Amino acid sequence: MRSHSSSAAPTATPPAQNARGDWSTVKTLLPYLWAYKWRVLLALSFLVGAKLANVGVPLILKKIIDSLTLVPSDPMVLLVLPLSLLVAYGLLRLSTTLFTELREFVFARVTQRAVRNIALKVFRHLHALSLRFHLNRQTGGMTRDIDRGTRGISSLVSYALFSIFPTLLEITLVLIYLATHYDKWFSLITLAALVTYITFTITVTEWRTNFRRTMNDLDSKASTKAIDSLLNYETVKYFGNEDYEAQRYDTGLQSYEVAAVKSQTSLSLLNTGQSMIIATAVTLILWRATQGVIDKSMTIGDLVLVNAFMIQLYIPLNFLGVLYREIKQSLADMERLFSLLDQNREIADKPDAADLQISRHPGGEIRFSHVDFSYEPKRQILFDVDFRIAAGTTTAVVGHSGSGKSTLSRLLFRFYDVQAGSITIDGQNVMDVGQHSLRQAIGIVPQDTVLFNDTIEYNIAYGKPGASKDEIIAVAKAAYIHDFIETLPDGYATMVGERGLKLSGGEKQRVAIARTILKNPAILIFDEATSALDSKSEQMIQAQLKEIARSRTSLVIAHRLSTIVDAEQILVMDKGRIIERGTHGQLLALDGAYAQMWERQQHRKESATDADADGFEPLDVTQ
Repeated sequence: MRSHSSSAAPTATPPAQNARGDWSTVKTLLPYLWAYKWRVLLALSFLVGAKLANVGVPLILKKIIDSLTLVPSDPMVLLVLPLSLLVAYGLLRLSTTLFTELREFVFARVTQRAVRNIALKVFRHLHALSLRFHLNRQTGGMTRDIDRGTRGISSLVSYALFSIFPTLLEITLVLIYLATHYDKWFSLITLAALVTYITFTITVTEWRTNFRRTMNDLDSKASTKAIDSLLNYETVKYFGNEDYEAQRYDTGLQSYEVAAVKSQTSLSLLNTGQSMIIATAVTLILWRATQGVIDKSMTIGDLVLVNAFMIQLYIPLNFLGVLYREIKQSLADMERLFSLLDQNREIADKPDAADLQISRHPGGEIRFSHVDFSYEPKRQILFDVDFRIAAGTTTAVVGHSGSGKSTLSRLLFRFYDVQAGSITIDGQNVMDVGQHSLRQAIGIVPQDTVLFNDTIEYNIAYGKPGASKDEIIAVAKAAYIHDFIETLPDGYATMVGERGLKLSGGEKQRVAIARTILKNPAILIFDEATSALDSKSEQMIQAQLKEIARSRTSLVIAHRLSTIVDAEQILVMDKGRIIERGTHGQLLALDGAYAQMWERQQHRKESATDADADGFEPLDVTQ
């Protein structure tokens, strides 16, 4: 009975397409901050203390000025009262700064730990996403989204908690004082100006946010084009397309330029409107205060107090548009970061998934049972693939390009889940076991080896993090690359460059073989493991690989048939189906597709030998 896991393979959605509201973004962030709730509460108490001290400064200033005009004939009052008030004034000024710095000191760990935890969670989540997502991703744009998103967390906390909230608290305290101590017009003018100012700022900033979102999208696209072009540096050079690549990049920069100009001109409009509202409010307030002094209902100290309040309120309000814009921008940046976390883990472990248990000697039995698979719903790749690899034996898969050979290894690693049928190792369905234990049990030497931009030693040791230098040297010798490494000026400390481009194809493949040997897995997959090697090196490494595979279960994906003649089982695939199976001798006797492939390769080999006899270098013949 064939089992069905899903009807169609899901497709990855690009991060930018996921829509999140601002409040949804904030709710995602809050648990990371609230994990340090006592630090948060202590920081908020320091923040309130700083604002109380800040509001108290103009009050002390008023008393100082009034004391100088109360009884000028009394020298003791002039001496003692102003001095005590001056000391209080200085202490309040100091308290404002002290509480602010204490707040920063207490809260710094909260912000940075939240940034660290979120960045680490996103990093882990990206590694947990399926191969389908990573084949569709745009690396340049995604890295910019992550970078801006993590910076946006710090910006949001700084602007919202330490700028907007303190300003609103101070506005509330000032309005209460004005309403309880002075004519109602002072509080009404102040309140009306604040409402007008905030409404105008939010309205214009919301309008401008669209420009910022457009700038973000265009910036990510331009970055994607640039990084993609630089990663394909050699291809650009091969075709002499430097000017073409520069033109493609400049097209993105031009679009970004247009959006940036719109953003800047709209900012000028915002700043002009804000200045007009503030200037009108301050003028009206001072007019009322001056009238109060003239008709003796207010003192000179009251005039100074009201003016100081207005300055303290409107200076931070001058930056309200900037703060609100930065908060909205931080939310937009965080939205793109958190949208990565919203990406569905297409391949996820079951809640009760156990570790894979396999026999180390002679390795596990692999069974593909009536497997159907498609990367996209409209294009099926595998059709009713059914075969068994006995424990400790080698099975080779051959066939033309596009026949589905490499898909078998991807399914065995569970980079994708099958749509029908099952894949088992020692009777355990790979969909029922933990992915980590599954991949720990399997080692692969891929045809296209990609290395980290680090040392040769690091890349070999990646097969077993923490391996000793002696272990690294031993596997390097087994892969016949030790002697080459010793000839390098920096030896094992030689940097291999981006994606290993400083090494030749054969050298990269030997590094891949060495790190797989170091991993020491129970199951081995060789995907054209020696395709980039010369004939002499291939013969030596083939002998070594056969020795390594002797006590393991092996799946060999091959084009060069001469490398798999000793396999216990050979599968011939065509258009996603197994059309022949048997040993080398049995398949030749069938005189079918395999026999024809063998005959063609032997003919090419003989042609290469004849060319060598005529003075030409022998060709490395592959199909």
